[in-house]
Amino acid sequence: MRKNRYLLCLLACGFMLYMAVPKLVFTGDGLEKLFSYAWLLLALLVAAGNLSGLLYYPRQPKNNKNSLSDKKRKRQQSFMD
Repeated sequence: MRKNRYLLCLLACGFMLYMAVPKLVFTGDGLEKLFSYAWLLLALLVAAGNLSGLLYYPRQPKNNKNSLSDKKRKRQQSFMD
């Protein structure tokens, strides 16, 4: 479930970058230029954080058939006693 949230946030961040980068002013003076670089840096940090969360999300252990049969055997043995 959390993996889906990381993917959704990453896609939303990509969409916001796609919409905002053409409108940002990187050649202006003073606050315009500072705001553009700060916004771009923040957006890239958000994207990097979500990407690292997506890539380093712990995987669920796979259920082996042997472990299930062992559990069934133990359950059957406990009923026979």
